[in-house]
Amino acid sequence: MAGAGILDSELQKLVDSSKILVVGAGGIGCELLKNLVLTGFKEIEVIDLDTIDVSNLNRQFLFHKQHVGKSKAKVAKESALQFNPDANITAHHDSIMNPKYNISYFQQFNVVLNALDNRAARNHVNRLCLAAEVPLIESGTAGFDGQVELIVKGKTKCYECDPKAPQKTFPGCTIRNTPSDPIHCIVWAKHLFNQLFGEEDPDQDVSPDTADPEAAGEAGEGALKAKATEEGNVERVSTRAWAQSCQYDPEKLFTKLFNDDIKYLLSMGNLWKTRLAPTPLDWNNLPDGVQGSSREPENVLRDQRCWSVAECGKVFADSCKELAQQFKALKEGDHLVWDKDDKAAMDFVAACANIRAHIFGIANKSRFDVKSMAGNIIPAIATTNAIVAGMVVLHALKVLQGQLDQCQSVYLRLRPNPRGQIIVPERQLQAPNPKCYVCSSKPTVALSVDVQKMTVKELEEAVLKKALNMVAPDARLDDGSGSIIISSEEGETEHNNNKTLTEVGIRDSTVMIVDDFQQNYELAVVITHKEEFSEGQTFELIAGEDAKPKEAEDAPKNGDSKEESDDDDMMILGEDEEVCEVEPTSSANKRKLPEAAVPAKKRRHNSDEITCLDDTDEPITV
Repeated sequence: MAGAGILDSELQKLVDSSKILVVGAGGIGCELLKNLVLTGFKEIEVIDLDTIDVSNLNRQFLFHKQHVGKSKAKVAKESALQFNPDANITAHHDSIMNPKYNISYFQQFNVVLNALDNRAARNHVNRLCLAAEVPLIESGTAGFDGQVELIVKGKTKCYECDPKAPQKTFPGCTIRNTPSDPIHCIVWAKHLFNQLFGEEDPDQDVSPDTADPEAAGEAGEGALKAKATEEGNVERVSTRAWAQSCQYDPEKLFTKLFNDDIKYLLSMGNLWKTRLAPTPLDWNNLPDGVQGSSREPENVLRDQRCWSVAECGKVFADSCKELAQQFKALKEGDHLVWDKDDKAAMDFVAACANIRAHIFGIANKSRFDVKSMAGNIIPAIATTNAIVAGMVVLHALKVLQGQLDQCQSVYLRLRPNPRGQIIVPERQLQAPNPKCYVCSSKPTVALSVDVQKMTVKELEEAVLKKALNMVAPDARLDDGSGSIIISSEEGETEHNNNKTLTEVGIRDSTVMIVDDFQQNYELAVVITHKEEFSEGQTFELIAGEDAKPKEAEDAPKNGDSKEESDDDDMMILGEDEEVCEVEPTSSANKRKLPEAAVPAKKRRHNSDEITCLDDTDEPITV
């Protein structure tokens, strides 16, 4: 048997008799399955919803070209069995969020190993493991960085003890009018792709935004009223309709986007009083230079070097022609979907982003960098996955032996710390956060909201599901009446959807009990009426055991709590991560939590800075 002779006899017996659940069969998941069967584990189940993509093949070694398009879980099972045919692996091509994977299902396992790629699934598994009282080993990778941590109810922090930083968003006027960073230009280019070839969305129009308060004034008004043929504004019609009318001619598209529209922006004089004005480009006279970067040698790989503006122009023309042909070949009503692995689509975004960056005096980026930022991807490193998966299995062995105190969180680093360590353990297990609204003894949150404006549907979607990570919440009033406000049973409370909270009996200091049967999770929500919020917010959440009705009346105001910090370097940590689409979106779901509950971007352990990884592994678009 594989693994025999490596483990002592007592531990081998534990391994032989244990049942392991692996959630995720991507970069880390493949390594985990290989390690488990070689260690001698016989009973293993693996769950993964995804199918195999060509982009997976460079580090998910259980998959090969002939497997593209097939179930990751099922192919991973067959490949892992080649290492140890004696193992019994059950593969589920399914979502872990499926209600059939309930508490009873989780209770049959000795240990659960997470190799997931998104927070929603991680939150769900975290809650089910807590409810089933099954140890969970969480892991993550981000390029050369990695992390492994043990989660045991009542003994360690759970996955949700420390709130995760929200996605980075940008105002539409910044994207359309005044970009100042490469990411602004990349977001603009992705919106442009949708305007021309994808699913059109008026809210993502790339045309100059005359509603921008900074653009107000006589110049802006004059520009708005000017004739379209003079200012290149194409009568403010659909970008796609105009592009189709000119047969997607690259020169005409370029002139409108990078000359006429820029001149239109320049006419809004108020925008350029305190910032560098953009410079329109002429299609017939594109500079052979790179903004903000020295020119790399021609022998550098195409994706790794910054293109000159002239090169960007050629790539723009070629990709426009290719995408136009793809679009015309579709059935009426269909559209293209942007994919980082589609050459023409990626070339288009890289070229457009760099041309726009040059116009606004912003440093250009290589195609590789644009690809990473466009999908919020941190390049996957196969070796990192392998090391992290090895540490996960070592943790699992300690858990089986009851040696929980030896399962400190472990961090993998690119460079040695001052002690010369690359693999850095914490000194001890981290105790549960008493303010956690998931694993504390009495999960409670205080919700400040305008009860006269928020509807029941908004409460369910923005607060309970999005902010509090529930899947199928049921909510009732804790006032003796037991009135059901929200039901997970289809149609039962649909009549409440458009009612305000006041109309269903929710007022200042109301206590609402919310439970999620799928997660076996119950939460008390203390509601406080509040009419004024920061711009873009419609509610505030304060998590913790102290969020009680009496104190809810004096809920912390500005200065007593702080927003979760934005991740300024745009890293959403995780292998091939595409969790957060960086675009102008509503901020209605932003949360405010007590300062003590908000983690810094870095935590200190052993006097060293260690990045706290959160999202891992495979691409997923939200």
